[in-house]
Amino acid sequence: GGEDVSTFDDDQLSAKRGAHLGFVFQSYNLIASLNALENVMMPLMFRRVPKGEREDMAMDILTKVGLEKYIAHKPNQMSGGQQQRVGIARAFVGTPDIIFADEPTGNLDTKTSESVMEIMLEMARLNHQTLVIVTHDPEVAAYADKIVHIRDGNIESVEIMRGEVKEYVHA
Repeated sequence: GGEDVSTFDDDQLSAKRGAHLGFVFQSYNLIASLNALENVMMPLMFRRVPKGEREDMAMDILTKVGLEKYIAHKPNQMSGGQQQRVGIARAFVGTPDIIFADEPTGNLDTKTSESVMEIMLEMARLNHQTLVIVTHDPEVAAYADKIVHIRDGNIESVEIMRGEVKEYVHA
């Protein structure tokens, strides 16, 4: 956003992350003692969103990911796909500018993986958000508009996807 964050202290960095970044993890990283609604509300607490508004926002996004019937369920009462959808809802709930997803389908079966990818893409497009996905799975990478291939910490190549046509650019 044009700011030099290298001069920020930990509190300033946390506030900036909370306001502008969302994270989807391969291992879900849900809080076991909280139900789905509470897990999704968590990032909004740090942004000081009032409780009633947090609940409304969390319920709305849980409905969008198809989990309105599971709001009172704790993580151990849900399937892997349901837990991942809670994680997606948590990442997207505050409409951050950028969502980082680390192997978001790594623990899921093929059908659930496709559903999770469709949900993330639909929400990112609807809210004009940038979605950055780290994956080793070519089927997940195929959803991208741009694929950056990295080997040993270096950019090896970049593929720009346009419909059925792929441009291959060597970096």
